[in-house]
Amino acid sequence: MAKKTKKSENFESAVTELELLVTEMEQGEISLEDSLKKFERGIELTRSCQKALEEAEQKVQMLVEVNGKDKIEDYKES
Repeated sequence: MAKKTKKSENFESAVTELELLVTEMEQGEISLEDSLKKFERGIELTRSCQKALEEAEQKVQMLVEVNGKDKIEDYKES
């Protein structure tokens, strides 16, 4: 199994924290002030995850490029 990098661990922990925040907010048992704090934290986590995904996409693009030509093909379900 591949060793997890610091970035992938950070991404996974951010997603886990985001899921917990959503669960807590959906239960509706927290104050408006706490809900707003959790929402703000959720936005921070979402932006962090989006940035990590964009960086991963760029890395994939670089890895599949051959002789300056893009070799990415559309996914075809079998």
